[in-house]
Amino acid sequence: MPLSRLFSSTREIPESSVVPRHIAIVMDGNGRWAKKRFLPRVAGHKRGVETVRSVVRLCIDHGVEHLTLFAFSSENWRRPPDEVSFLMNLFMQALRDEAARLHKNNIRLRVIGDLSRFDPSLVEVIREAEALTGANTALTLSVAANYGGRWDVLNAINNMVAEHPEKAGRYEEADLAPYLTLADAPEPDLFIRTGGEQRVSNFLLWQLAYTEFYFTDRLWPDFDAEAFGEAIASFRQRERRFGRTSEQLDKPAGEN
Repeated sequence: MPLSRLFSSTREIPESSVVPRHIAIVMDGNGRWAKKRFLPRVAGHKRGVETVRSVVRLCIDHGVEHLTLFAFSSENWRRPPDEVSFLMNLFMQALRDEAARLHKNNIRLRVIGDLSRFDPSLVEVIREAEALTGANTALTLSVAANYGGRWDVLNAINNMVAEHPEKAGRYEEADLAPYLTLADAPEPDLFIRTGGEQRVSNFLLWQLAYTEFYFTDRLWPDFDAEAFGEAIASFRQRERRFGRTSEQLDKPAGEN
């Protein structure tokens, strides 16, 4: 199937399903979880890694094909230097610890974002983990690190223009699609944000055009199987029309 058909649900209407093929999550609330327990913020980030493991297992159990997690945004560099340093070290350690486990469970790992700002040793660990798990098929786990939705779109535009200058003034969505970071994945069906905030925070701005949004007050370390089930149940109640009317959805396949 062409990448453009995989990518753009605004052009191709995906098949309806009670289970989202692709879930994207902003994992918010680690610091507040720690603060409520009179612990340093870093304790919340450590606990958050355990939640990632749990949610990965839940996705596989439910038949989800793609899971994309917002681990570190391009704006997160503004956080206190000590916390940023800890997050980088935690990311590296988690990659080293989890790569073999992911591979054993047939999970493909990839990291999306601008890696140029990361230490070369971290980039090396990322590439090794991606190479080890690259052929796995049970679930594609995409971790967004030093990622921003605006960066993604601008990066895609620059690459598209550089490779196809002859189409200047005539570019279409399908021309841009192969250059976006999640070009080989379907657009997210379900976007989840924990921690009570209700905003996208520069995450997958292009790809979330027709995604169902689910916000919960649960902090990320508390996002357990029950909370995951509530998010899936909410998704199943949505009527996904993609520009059509409710009456059109009720008609048999093939009828207009």
